[in-house]
Order: sequence, then structure tokens, then C-alpha cells
Amino acid sequence: MINPRSLPDRWRRLDVTVRDLPLGLAFATMSLIPALRNRGTQLGDLPGRPFDTLTILVLALECLPLAIRRRWPALGLALVSAGFIVDQLRGYHLVAGAALPIALMSAGAHLDRYRWATVGVLSAAYVPLAIALYRDGSTEGLAGFITFYAALALAWGVGAWLRQTRIAEAERRRHVAESTALAERTRIARELHDVVTHHVTAMVVQVESARYLTAAPERLDDTLGGVAETGRRAISDLRQMLDLLNPDHGTGPAVAELSELVEQTRRAGQPVEFTEQGSPQPGESEVAAYRVVQEALTNALKYDHGGRTAVHVRHDIREVTVEITTDGSGTSASSPGGSGRGLTGLRERVGVLGGELSAGPRPEGGFVVRASIPAAGRS
Repeated sequence: MINPRSLPDRWRRLDVTVRDLPLGLAFATMSLIPALRNRGTQLGDLPGRPFDTLTILVLALECLPLAIRRRWPALGLALVSAGFIVDQLRGYHLVAGAALPIALMSAGAHLDRYRWATVGVLSAAYVPLAIALYRDGSTEGLAGFITFYAALALAWGVGAWLRQTRIAEAERRRHVAESTALAERTRIARELHDVVTHHVTAMVVQVESARYLTAAPERLDDTLGGVAETGRRAISDLRQMLDLLNPDHGTGPAVAELSELVEQTRRAGQPVEFTEQGSPQPGESEVAAYRVVQEALTNALKYDHGGRTAVHVRHDIREVTVEITTDGSGTSASSPGGSGRGLTGLRERVGVLGGELSAGPRPEGGFVVRASIPAAGRS
């Protein structure tokens, strides 16, 4: 049994010509009703003529092309116009004559090529029609013919307005889609930077240290083990980041991994003092806090390797605050002055959540990164 609620969807899935055909059939049916004969458009006020065999052909020309008014608007308009011309010259005055403004409106809305040429041809065809009606005894007068032409032009204008509205809406949707795609690419690039840069930096620092440990095999083994562990961690975080593309997965690292992040940095040779107050709750604010700590520790490994680093994170019901400081006593494991993409991305991430992030050198030496993130970002 067909569900009545599914009928609109079934109707929309039909071909456009099938959906437009009933309108033409409706005009044809009304034209055949005896009470409506000679009640249609009467351009020229010629006396009405009884229906004959030619009437069926005229009726078909005026009504059936409405089925293709959106698929092939120029052809549909030409056929309807031809039927209308014969209709008026023969004096049938069919109700189907109302199909002409509909065909004009559809052509104005859906015709993409040769629009002005179509308007020119139709306007040129209207002149001999008016002359022929006048010679047949029309009492319409010049004002009447001009008024009817203006009405047809209005129908075309309405269609042209609908077309411009549709184009503007399509352009708006395209712009929204491009903006959304750009934002998504930026978000993915930020996640890649946060995940890959931290782990790769830790691995580079550990490998550089391993070059000087050939005389201490036990320490060398521990260092290489740390490199392997960091690589496995990088793969795990990359998989987790890729899960962001799937709405059924979580939005980022678990808050419990913050201590693991600190421990990994310690294994890379960075002395880190870590304090945490309050109980973390899953949500975007905690993910942002994790990324702030991750980026700050990555920079500490790069530019203050071996220097004392302090990480302080506080969770309360209103916000999550993060502060990471270095004392500048370490050595640089990378060229100074990075791209700044990491901190820029963090400011954007924290700003979206309504928070603030600051980063800069300390007067007594070293660097400090502070962030306050409203807890509204929690799930």
C-alpha cells in the first residue's frame, strides 16, 4: 500500500516533462467544455468561429508543448506561439490561449541561450499578426495591440526575474559551499599541524640526541624506544584526527591524554613540571586546551630544548585556563622563528569558543603561552 506522505517525494522524482504535462492537459480539457467555448483570449475582437477539425490541431499546439516548457523552453514557446496565432486568426478564442503567457514566463525563466534573439523573433512575429487581424476586421485599435504586447512582455519579465533570483540563490549557495570547504580545509590543516608537528619534532630531537649516545648503549636503547613510541603515538593521533571527518566519532583527543602528552615530551629530553587542578570534562574546550599545551611543548622542544618547562592547567565550571612557560635555559633544536601557523591556528580555535590566547617572551627570559577557554565548549 502506498503511503500518502510519500506521494510528494514520488512526484518530485518524476521527469520534469511528466510533471509539466498536467497543466497542458488541464487547458485542453477546459477548452473542450461547451460553456467555455469562445471564452478565451480574443485579440482583435474578431467574431468567434465554431470548432472544426483544425481546432484539434490548434488545441494540441497550444497545450501539449507546456510539457516541455522547462526542458526545451524555446521549442515549447515556438509551438505555443504558432498555435496561438492560428487560434486568433481563425477566431476559435480557445481557453488554451492562456498557455502563451505561461510559455513566455517559462522561457524567460529557463532559456539560457539566444534570449534576446528569441525576444526579437517573437516581437517581429507579433507585428504581422496584428496587421493580419486588422485586415480581417479587427476593432482592437493600436492601443489595444500595444497593451496586449505589454502584457506578454510582462510575462517574459516575470520569468526573467525568476531566473535572476534562481541564479543569485545558486551563487549564494556556491559561495557558502566554498566558504564551508575553505573552513574545513583550514580546520584539517590546523589539526595536521598540531598533531604532526609535535610528534615529528619530538622524534627529531630524540634522534639528534641518539647521535651522542653511542657510548651508552642502555641510554641509546631507551632513546630509540622513545622514538618508536612517539611514532606509534603519531599514527594513533593521525587516525583520531581523520575520525573528525566522520560525525559518528569524537571531536578530538581524550582529556586524560594530557598527562601522556607531558610524559612523551619528557621522554624527548624536555624537563616538564606538570600541575593540573579540577576535573576535566569532555568537550571542545578541553580539546582546545590539549592543543594549546601540545603546541607550546612542541615549541619548547624546538627552541628551548632541555630548558625547564612548566605546564599548569586548571578546570572549573566556567572556563579552562592553561599556562605554559619556559625559562630560556635550553638550546635551540631548530632554526629560530617558525611559520607561526601553530599559534595562529590556536588563536582561531580558542577565539571560536569565545576564549583568549596570548603568547610572547617573558621579561626574565623564556616564553609564556596563556589561554582561557570558556567551558561552554564542553559537551
